[in-house]
Amino acid sequence: MNLKHYIESRHTDSDTTRPLINPFSQQAFGSMPTASTDQIDTAISAAHRAFKGWSESTKAIRAQYLKGIAEGFRARQEALANSIVVSVGKPIVEARLDVEDAIACYEYYAGLLDTNCLGNELPEAVEGTGYGAIKHYAPVGVVGLIVPWNFPTVTTAWKLAPALAAGCTVILKPSEISPWPESILADICDDIQLPKGVLNIVFGEAEVGQYLVDSPKVDKVSFTGSTRVGQKIMAASAPTLKNLSLELGGKSSLIVCADADIDEAAQLAANGIFFNAGQMCSATSRVHVHTSLYEPFLVALKNKVAALSLGDPLLESTDMGPLSCAMQFDKVSSYFAQAKQEGLSCLIGGQVKEGFFVSPTVYENVPTSSVLWNEEIFGPVLCVAPYSTLDEAIAKSNDSEFGLAGSVVAKDKATALDIANQLRAGVIWINTDQIVLPQLSWGGFGQSGIGRELGINGLHSFTELKHIIVEMPSSGS
Repeated sequence: MNLKHYIESRHTDSDTTRPLINPFSQQAFGSMPTASTDQIDTAISAAHRAFKGWSESTKAIRAQYLKGIAEGFRARQEALANSIVVSVGKPIVEARLDVEDAIACYEYYAGLLDTNCLGNELPEAVEGTGYGAIKHYAPVGVVGLIVPWNFPTVTTAWKLAPALAAGCTVILKPSEISPWPESILADICDDIQLPKGVLNIVFGEAEVGQYLVDSPKVDKVSFTGSTRVGQKIMAASAPTLKNLSLELGGKSSLIVCADADIDEAAQLAANGIFFNAGQMCSATSRVHVHTSLYEPFLVALKNKVAALSLGDPLLESTDMGPLSCAMQFDKVSSYFAQAKQEGLSCLIGGQVKEGFFVSPTVYENVPTSSVLWNEEIFGPVLCVAPYSTLDEAIAKSNDSEFGLAGSVVAKDKATALDIANQLRAGVIWINTDQIVLPQLSWGGFGQSGIGRELGINGLHSFTELKHIIVEMPSSGS
C-alpha cells in the first residue's frame, strides 16, 4: 500500500517515501510520500483559491458536507479501525471507539451550524446607546492542522470539523507514524465531492509541519503534540503573530478520597493510565490515595493490572497492544531505568517485552521529587502516593507545569465538587472514566497548551470576531 498526498482533490506522489511500520509485527505494510516544498506550496495555494467560495457558502451547505464525512466514516468504520490498529498498535476495541468519536464530532459541528453559532444576521440593540451591532464570526482563513499519531482520526476530527464549519480551508499534516487513516479520509472527501482545495493533505515528517508554521500564507496553525514542539511553534509564529491553538502535554492526577469505593477507584485509575497504553496527554499518571485506603487500594489496583491482557491488537480480547513505534518504546523503557536509578518501589510491571511491548506498570510511594512523578512519560506507567489531608492532595496535584485534566473519586459529591473547583486543570472527571464529548471544551492550563478544542469554543477558535455597528431607528420612527 503506497499512500499519496491529496492536493486540490488530486492524489499525488513524491520523489521520496518512508516505510510504514506495523508496531505489532514490526514489519513494513506500506509507504508514505514526503511532501516537497513545492507540493506544500501547491497545497497552500489550492486552499487560498478555494477559500472565497467555501467561506461564502451557506452554513447548510457546509453542514451537509460534514454529515457526508460522518456517513463516510460510518460506512468505512471497520476499515478505519483496522488502519488505526495496524498503524499504532491500538487494540481494535479502542480503535472502533475512536471512529465512533470522530463520527460524533463531525455530526456535532454539522448540527451546530443549524444555530446562530457564527453570529446574528440582524443588528441587536446595544441598550441605552441608540446603536445596534451585528456580531459575526468570520473564518480566520487558510489553516494548517498538525495532528499526532495517538488518536489520528479523533484529533483530526476535533480540528477539521470546526475548521470546515467555520468556513476555513485546510492543509492537514498527519503524523508520519499514522497517515493511513487520513488517506481514507481523502477517499471519503472524493466520494462526497468536497470542493477542490477545501481540504488538502500533505504527508511527511516534522519539516512539513514546520513549513506550514513558517509560511506567511497560512493564517492559523492548530497543533496537538508535545509541549517542547509547541514552544518551538510559538517562537516561529511570533514574527507574523500567527493565530495558534496548541493542545500539548499533561501530567494528570486522580485524587482518591477517604470515602471512595476502593474497587471503583482502582478501576478508574487503571482505565485512566492503561487505555491506549497510556499514550495520551490526559493519561492519569499520578494517583493520590488517602492514607486510610492506601494499602487496600494498592491490592485492588495490582489485581486490576495483573488481569490485563497484552497481545495482538487485532484480537478483541486484547486490553493493551504494543507501543506505537521504536521511539516510544525506547522512551518508556528509559523511565524504567530511571526508576531503578531512583530506587523506586515497583508494585507490578516495570519490564520490557519482545517487540514494542512494555508491561503495564505501577510504582508505589513515589516521592514528589521523582522524575517519573513530574515528567510526562506518555506510556503505561502509573505513580501512586498516599496523602493525609485534602489540602495536601490538591496542592500536590496542582504542583505541575501542566494542567490538562484531573479526576476525583469520592462518595460525597459536595467534597468532590469542591476539590474539582480547586484543581488547576481544564477538564475534571468525578467518579467516571475519561469521557470526552464534542459538546464540551477540551484544553488545559499552563504548559498544557493555548486555546480550547471542541464545543462552540472549538468552532470560534477558527474565527475572528467582528462587530458591525449601525444606528438603530428610534422607537417613534
